[in-house]
Amino acid sequence: MIRFHDIVKDDLAILGLPLDHNSSYMTGPALAPSRMREALHCGSANLTSESGFDLGMEPRWKDIGDLSFTNVENSLDEIEQVASDVLSRGAKLLSIGGDHSVSGPLIRAHTKTYPGLNILHFDAHSDLYDEMDGNRNSHACPFARAMETGQVKRLVQVGIRTLNKHQKEQAERFGVEIIAMKDWSTEVLFDFDGPLYLSIDLDVLDPAFAPGVSHHEPGGMSVRDLLNSLYKLNADLIGADIVELNPHRDLVGMTAMVAAKLTKEVSAKLLGK
Repeated sequence: MIRFHDIVKDDLAILGLPLDHNSSYMTGPALAPSRMREALHCGSANLTSESGFDLGMEPRWKDIGDLSFTNVENSLDEIEQVASDVLSRGAKLLSIGGDHSVSGPLIRAHTKTYPGLNILHFDAHSDLYDEMDGNRNSHACPFARAMETGQVKRLVQVGIRTLNKHQKEQAERFGVEIIAMKDWSTEVLFDFDGPLYLSIDLDVLDPAFAPGVSHHEPGGMSVRDLLNSLYKLNADLIGADIVELNPHRDLVGMTAMVAAKLTKEVSAKLLGK
């Protein structure tokens, strides 16, 4: 692993976030960063993206390991501080693993560095709850917390297929643009004015492609659908997270391999390749 102080301007830091105490249904995503790295480096594939960019030969691509939390209560604050430290060095950040609650502090850190931040969010769920089971930091709430800051210029959510009355009201309240899975097609193109943060919950994918998630929601994207959406993305991509891999539900590591594939392809996009 690369040491934190080795991160410099124009680097892409890979940070594992082994956190899942804000999960509402079952734990497991805290195990994700290590499983994603195992898949990424397992030898059954290589580190070359589909664009032909070999991350293994790229000195700017630096894995800084997993964040070690001092305690559960301060974990989200610690994520925001570390993310802010990486960004203050002029580097970009790709965070892997953990439940979706990690996106709240990651987005807060990015809004401080990138005024007028846009967010593109792939998920089966809109994660706009005001609270879940009394927890306002639940993995069901990060985008409500993000929009409450008033610092997010635009939030576009794609693949949603569980929008209930409360979350619909929240989307209307915050002006969220939702492309439900039933309305999505391969012809959909995304256009953003200004910096863009990308958040991928693996359950945006149909469980046939990614069974290793806590919440199976049939009728989702294929891996190819998601990859092609990313390849067609024409935007100033400045940061990203890939979350909600749950190894407890994975089959022969197939979802971990999907997550590793996305890590490669998103890394290449963040490095401008």
